[in-house]
Amino acid sequence: MAVAPRARPEDFFSPVEWAALSERSAWKGMWCVAHCWGVIGLAMLAGALWPVTIPLGVLIVGTRQLGLFVLMHDAAHAGLHASRKVNDWVGMNLCSASLRDYRPYHLQHHRFVQQTEDPDLVLSAPFPISRASLARKVVRDLTGQTFVKQRFGRIAQRIKGRQPGDSVLALFVEEVAKDRRFLIGNALGFALFLAFGLGWLWALLWLLPMMTWLPLISRVRNIAEHALVRQNEVDPLRQARTTHAHWIERMLVAPYWVNYHCEHHMFTSVPCWNLAQAHRLLARRHVTPRMETERGYLALMRRACVA
Repeated sequence: MAVAPRARPEDFFSPVEWAALSERSAWKGMWCVAHCWGVIGLAMLAGALWPVTIPLGVLIVGTRQLGLFVLMHDAAHAGLHASRKVNDWVGMNLCSASLRDYRPYHLQHHRFVQQTEDPDLVLSAPFPISRASLARKVVRDLTGQTFVKQRFGRIAQRIKGRQPGDSVLALFVEEVAKDRRFLIGNALGFALFLAFGLGWLWALLWLLPMMTWLPLISRVRNIAEHALVRQNEVDPLRQARTTHAHWIERMLVAPYWVNYHCEHHMFTSVPCWNLAQAHRLLARRHVTPRMETERGYLALMRRACVA
């Protein structure tokens, strides 16, 4: 099995530029994490004080929930903090408890991007799809069906495929235990809000965004990053896509520079906060016309559909 070709930093940047782009920071990643939780907290506060803001809060909180995953993704590349120990602790405890399982899976995606061995190929290979198919997916995302399937579908599959003599209860407990950090964290959060008479706020501005807006924008992100990208692509400038996002898209769809996905695949050791600078340097050297790019998320979604 052949490893996907990689871009060489020295072909695009001076040693000084590369040192600055790839430098790990002791505070920038921590600021991003604090910013993410701060935005969530402010959206919840606004919802508590002015319930009319709750619909907007659902979008904002859902996007920052994706933001926590994006920052955990940086931790998977050891880019969130200069100390590997701090990087992993913050990624696991303040971003996403799935870091340990996600890291080997994700590094395999980078190693074999858009090849048969790529575990994420299943997300991009079906595109383009029909508008009707996309509409059904959007409905499933916004009605919580995707969330339930992703979180609990494997429990039903495990029980359905049980062997004679297997205990349904034992299988159920075993599968639920795999999500214990997620379930305990959410139970504690709900209990804390409930103690202050704000259980409704937890439901509307934590669980609801997680069940609706987060699955939808996660799908959009997956489509934007690799859909319609040729399989077994040997040019590292065209193995992933960068989507140019305006400020509304950055606020509601693509937090923390996640739209610079081509740059991320080209240079995996560049922390997310330096990806925009990497893009500017590449543009200055007239490299970006050779890269896989799209002018916006709506334009990309139109390309991803056929009549």
